[in-house]
This record gives sequence, C-alpha cells and structure tokens, in this order.
Amino acid sequence: MAMNESAGKTTTLSDVARLAGVSTATASKALNDRGDVAAATRTRVLAAADELSFTPNAMARGLLAGRTGTVGLLTSDLEGRFMIPILMGAEDAFGAGRINVFLCDARGDSIREQHHLRELLSRRVDGIIVVGRQTDPRPSLGQDLPVPVVYAYAPSDDPRDLSLTPDNYAGGRLAIEHLLACGRRRIAHISGEPSYAAAQDRLAGARAALGEAGLELVGEPMFSEWTEHWGRDAGALLLQRHPDIDAIFCGSDQIARGVLDSARDLGRSVPDDLAVIGYDNWEVLATNARPELTSIDANLQQLGRQAAQRVFDAIDGVDIGEGSHHLPVRLVIRGSTIARR
Repeated sequence: MAMNESAGKTTTLSDVARLAGVSTATASKALNDRGDVAAATRTRVLAAADELSFTPNAMARGLLAGRTGTVGLLTSDLEGRFMIPILMGAEDAFGAGRINVFLCDARGDSIREQHHLRELLSRRVDGIIVVGRQTDPRPSLGQDLPVPVVYAYAPSDDPRDLSLTPDNYAGGRLAIEHLLACGRRRIAHISGEPSYAAAQDRLAGARAALGEAGLELVGEPMFSEWTEHWGRDAGALLLQRHPDIDAIFCGSDQIARGVLDSARDLGRSVPDDLAVIGYDNWEVLATNARPELTSIDANLQQLGRQAAQRVFDAIDGVDIGEGSHHLPVRLVIRGSTIARR
C-alpha cells in the first residue's frame, strides 16, 4: 500500500484495479509482472498505479522476493482416472517452465499424506493443491499452514478452506433434462456405491428435474458397484421387471456400457426405443460403445486450471474466499440418446 498525499489516505491495490477497470487479481498480476496479462492491460494498470502513487509495501516486496516458484500437488490417487485430467489442467495453468511442480501421491493414507505435506513445506513451496479421489468431503490440512491451499474434486470438511468440486447435482438434472427433451418419460436410474456423495448428488438432481416435469423414476434407483458387470446385471433385471421403460440414466459410463450390453441381449434398440446416458465422459469407453455413449462431462481439466489459478491469486495476495464451490458440468451428446443419421 502507499499513501496518496493529495487525498490524505492510504492507496490500496483495489484502488488501482478500480481506476484501471480490472479485477484486483489482474492488477496484482500486472504489478508483479506475471506473464498471463495482456500488454495493454499491464500498461493500463501501471499507469493507474503511477497516477495514484501506488507501490507495493515492504512486506509485499519481501514476500515476492521470497518465492520459490514451486507449487505442491498432493493427491490421494495418482492412478485414478479422475486425477489425470485435473493435473493436466493445473499444468496448463502453471505454464511450461514458469512453475516447478512437486507431485506427491498419498495413496489414501493419512500418515503418508502428513509426511508428504512436511516435505512440501520443507521445500518452501509457494502453494498447495490437494486433489481428492472422490467428491466426498475430506479432512482439512488445517488453518495454520504458511502457504495457500486449494482443494480440488474432494472438498475440505472445513468451510474456512476453499474447495472446487464438480456440480454433480446439476449433472443429474442435466441428464434428465436431456432425456425429457428427447421425449422420454419412463426413466430409470442405475448407479454405483450409495455411500458416495457423487451418487447421491446425481440422484437428487435427477429427481428434482423429474419432479418439475411431474414425473418420478420408474422403480427404485439401483445401487451397487461402478462396474460394467453391475450395469449388465442391473440393466437386465430392470428391463425384465419394467419392460416399458424408455430411458436409463446411469451413474457412470462403465455402468452404462453394461446396460447397453443387456439391452442388446434382450433385443432392445438403442436409442430407438431405449435411450441410455452415462456419466463422466470417459472417452475411451464412451466413443467405443455401440452405439457411442451420451454422457455428462465433469470438465475436470477446467477444474484443475481453476484450482491452479486460485493458488496463483492467493500467492499474489488476493483473497480467494472460502467454502465449497461447485463448477459447471456439460452434456456430450452421442448416439445412445439421439440416433445418428
């Protein structure tokens, strides 16, 4: 901060941002010579800072000088399919050669996680992204850490932390709204383990969308495993018990692949008389299904980019807020709900 002598008050970064017509985060990046700010924007911010006689205070300069240019990525499931796109998105935001990343896999072990955390802090990382293996809340690393922490995919159980997670409730709504738009009215649901927050959130969203249309699920939702085998078994039972259903919303692409197998075995034509929609948009499964599988995509690379950007903002001294934030998901339409001509 600096003293604006003519006004007799302290000039803040917010004042500079307001005069330049940019966000506080952008103003901070421009003043700190970050590479992800357009040249014209940087010139405008520097001019505003000069007009207001603003310079970063001594503490801020000391913090900038003490940076190591490293960020820690602490994950619980490095082999998990959801982790890779999140890490790729974060890497995109970090930029090649600009930030060094220390990647640690705790393998779901809290003792191992604490060991990795101590190692990251001993290396004086500037910030940490914690990536969970599922969307259930996970224990917070605490409020006494000397660097900013952002939780991705699995939210922290402490509302004082900042967490970014896919909006599974909206995903469930989106799946049902698509099926309704395709003219389907007799819709059933097969999902994975009922203890997973993702399974319950997707079901809640689906029921809300059906309720607004004056409809209910056909039969009770069926829960078990996130596997093709379960999809085949549940799909066969469902189609035999309720032969008049015209759509099945599946809690994962693996389950949906199994449902497609059972539909084919029982002589049901997809999508002519039965529409099937999956979740996760696992492309190697969805695009090799017969027919190709319509699915809900959680936008995990965008989630990773957002997490990295929030860490950047926090390092730059911007208040990144707190609480759990649900990021948008999207519908990817393929031939299992709308026939390809």
